Amino acid sequence: MRRRRCSDKSEYGLVRENRHRLEPQDVIADFGIPAFLAFVNFSLLQMEANADQNIHLQTKRKSEQEMEPRIKKQYKKQIKTIDIHSTDDLNDVEFYFEKGLRKVRPYYYKYQAFAKGRWMGRSLLEVFSTEFRDQTQVYYEYAISKGLITINGEKCSPDTIIKSQDVIGHQIHRHEPPVTDQNIKIIARTDGYIVIDKPGSIPVHPSGRYRHNTVIHILQKEHQIPKLYPINRLDRLTSGLMLIATSPQKAQEFERQMSTRTIRKEYVCKVIGEFPEGRIECNEPIKTVSFKLGLNCVHEDGKESRTVFERQSYNGKTSIVRCYPFTGRTHQIRVHLQYLGYPIANDPLYSSPLVWGDLLGKGKHNPDDINDVVDKMTKASSYDDGEWNYPETKKDEKSKDMIACPVCSILSPPDFTQDELCIWLHAIKYSTDDWSYETDYPSWAKDDI
Repeated sequence: MRRRRCSDKSEYGLVRENRHRLEPQDVIADFGIPAFLAFVNFSLLQMEANADQNIHLQTKRKSEQEMEPRIKKQYKKQIKTIDIHSTDDLNDVEFYFEKGLRKVRPYYYKYQAFAKGRWMGRSLLEVFSTEFRDQTQVYYEYAISKGLITINGEKCSPDTIIKSQDVIGHQIHRHEPPVTDQNIKIIARTDGYIVIDKPGSIPVHPSGRYRHNTVIHILQKEHQIPKLYPINRLDRLTSGLMLIATSPQKAQEFERQMSTRTIRKEYVCKVIGEFPEGRIECNEPIKTVSFKLGLNCVHEDGKESRTVFERQSYNGKTSIVRCYPFTGRTHQIRVHLQYLGYPIANDPLYSSPLVWGDLLGKGKHNPDDINDVVDKMTKASSYDDGEWNYPETKKDEKSKDMIACPVCSILSPPDFTQDELCIWLHAIKYSTDDWSYETDYPSWAKDDI
């Protein structure tokens, strides 16, 4: 029986088989209560969809009927005073490097977020059992009884009804996935902003399973920069130029330039097949068809999108292509290349023949085709963000190498290779009429240029 992880947003498609559910009596009889901790490989991405909202950690839970208007007003004001992404714990985080990877020592962490509208009027146990199905109901009963799952910082019973403005928390022993050990190169540092060359595999800001292994926290930790405001965001697996403001005023200035499209962006990628010569323009609209998987495709109801492509080389199997996006839709370059029939060669989301067929998703798709793709990806994904596409023959082999944490018994998967940590898409140049920044070609493109 396959289990699906539940999340609002996810980025990539196919990975290992999910672990099978165990019956509660079997878990207790064979392993005892500590075995429950083995299930705590848990990500509350749905809860973190609201993670940018502030919360007050110690506000006592009161029913709306009992709250006086004045108290309710104070409560709403208080919960906006503390940032859930506070970096006060940066001094305690411990990075270490092993086998070409940057890793974070596991640490205790409490996920917190406001209750969603669809949770109102439902019991705490019901919400966790149905919304976050990567754990068994017995585990959730155990976590609630031990105070690991709370409402407004207070221990409560499984049948407690969730109400408006409730803050739901879940404390776990957190294991962040590794990222590449490549340095985040600072290309320029001026008054108000810095320009960096981001390696593939490092997410920009805390989200999902990542907190400290992110561009923002690494820069803050290693360069003692108190506040950072990303201006352009790259996908986690995408490498290249990023502009990061060090003041809100400079961030607003750059955002205006982005919105008016005065900043010109250039990318380089490696695609499957012989990309046509000359200037190729794609103006197909793009729509998000699965927020859970972060899957996008060309769709008549999508948003206006425009990308221009120019082939730079062809080696008999793959082509190096220069990309000029004129709009900024999610996965725009990747989706337009797939539509044209030349997806990025190692893109786990848009180039899998197991999911997209022999044509690799070329052209437009009818709703039934998209539903079939989403279903295949969801079933095959055991991570909450559907991150990696392991070939079927490797799943059992990789699972044998998983090591249990001595503290919480979480099973840590084997490390990824460098090729699995990035896709062949790189932001190579950003410019306006007044300034220009450019990086070198990435290693996977240099030999073919």
